[in-house]
Amino acid sequence: MSLSKRDWRSVREIARDKLNFASLRPGQKAALEAVLQGQDTLVVLPTGSGKSAVYQIAGALIPGPTVVVSPLIALQRDQREAIAESELGQVAVVNSLEPAREREQALAELEQQELEFLFLAPEQLKSEETLARLRRAKPSLFVVDEAHCISEWGHGFRPDYLRLGAVIDELGHPRTLALTATASAEVRREICERLHLRDPKIIVTGFDRPNIHLAVRCVSGDALKLRVLGEEISKLELPGIVYAATRKHAETVAGSLVERGYRALGYHAGLKRDERNARQEAFMSGQADVIVATTAFGMGIDKPDVRFVIHYHASDSLDAYYQEIGRAGRDGEPAHALLLFSERDLDLRRFFAGSGRLSVAEVESVLGVLREQQAPLGLDALARAAGLSRTKTSGAVARLEDQGVLERAATGEASLSRLGKNIATRIARAVGAQEQLRERQRERVEAVRAYARARTCRRALLLEHFGDRLTGECTGCDNCDERRALADERATPARTASKHARAEPDPNADHAGPFPLRSRVLHKTWGKGTVIGYEGAPPESVIVDFDFAGEQRLALDSGRAEPVLEPAS
Repeated sequence: MSLSKRDWRSVREIARDKLNFASLRPGQKAALEAVLQGQDTLVVLPTGSGKSAVYQIAGALIPGPTVVVSPLIALQRDQREAIAESELGQVAVVNSLEPAREREQALAELEQQELEFLFLAPEQLKSEETLARLRRAKPSLFVVDEAHCISEWGHGFRPDYLRLGAVIDELGHPRTLALTATASAEVRREICERLHLRDPKIIVTGFDRPNIHLAVRCVSGDALKLRVLGEEISKLELPGIVYAATRKHAETVAGSLVERGYRALGYHAGLKRDERNARQEAFMSGQADVIVATTAFGMGIDKPDVRFVIHYHASDSLDAYYQEIGRAGRDGEPAHALLLFSERDLDLRRFFAGSGRLSVAEVESVLGVLREQQAPLGLDALARAAGLSRTKTSGAVARLEDQGVLERAATGEASLSRLGKNIATRIARAVGAQEQLRERQRERVEAVRAYARARTCRRALLLEHFGDRLTGECTGCDNCDERRALADERATPARTASKHARAEPDPNADHAGPFPLRSRVLHKTWGKGTVIGYEGAPPESVIVDFDFAGEQRLALDSGRAEPVLEPAS
């Protein structure tokens, strides 16, 4: 069954008159049809393709209020302003930064059906009073924005999101719309399960962002990385985003760019809120050319003219990487995504991926506390009583909930279910499930390594990760560029110079080393590799990124590498 012509006419009128859309995109149209027919729906649309328009149009047409759960206060405010400007209906925000009087007024207006859209941070749903008022308001549409945050298999995981399935049930399960820009098949499955979506319609459009050129440069050590970063930015249009793994690196890299004459700012969670907001606003308004940020920056940021995203450190998963590079080129104009890859940068990612192990004794400790208390407990109280870290307690609760041993209320408190039989088996399964999660997280890190080391089309590799495929020619990645250039050179043998010719020492290379940077070399044991740097002055060692052996440092003796390296043709 499809929508009537009258319903579609209403949709088109709102899209045209309120949102200034000449037409709806295919993903938007399919999503609106499903939601307006009352179906629970998961929508995966690329960054910049108009996900918010789906709930804005649907909310304006469906009688009753729309509740939108969004993880970022800045994003909530942006959406509030967009809805108010479009005159789609009364809109308000409830979060920790809003004055108590305004929060009270918003909830009162919601109960009185005077509010069309209410934006909430997930932590606001811990309040029993807030939940009670939402129940009385009877929302007709419940929206979960950035829905990948609910997935422990994905990126950007937020524990507060794990309560949302219980919240939806407690509200009488209004039709539910989940939105995200990137979600692999396993993440999509987990979103549907944890939000308790009923027979959901899953809409996934193509993941390809053909206007973003993809490239990787293998570089090792901060000194060389900073130099290469500056060189690469000098070739690109501004503005841009640089992602770093730590707060310290965000500030160090920003400082290095300032020394080069760029208007650069660091951005991370260690800054005070007012300072973060000021730096974000400077970038958004064009007062800063480059923002060097940890992943605390970016989700929901709507700056269409970002011309590049460079990763100073690798992301912890391809899901996260694709989400982050998707902040470039949202205006459809050419943009660049560059990863400065070093094998050592993944060590920290591997460390975190390997943490979170649970033992049977630790899981039994959590159960023992709940048996003794015989009352629901919040995560912090449960962690203190069990003598475990909050992270371990959260993992134990999630795994036991999956096994049906625990129930988690909409407010986040955990309590025992009817334990029944085979409790020892279910505890063992919970421990095993946590180990599977840790293994999957390690696999995600290795997938990033495989992408960085790929010799095939990077675009095809990324699309394959999300269950999509490349149709036609690659619109731009370094590997395909090199392959096409080689084909051109073979077709024109009269050309006197080729970048694929045998590598020769270059007196202008770093420290006048025996091989130019990025030249291909051959080792009798480790095979082919790429020269990515030198250490010492004059150089004492050469750093080679071998295709199969990874980064290796080889001592230099009288300008020769020992064991001997040879240029690779």
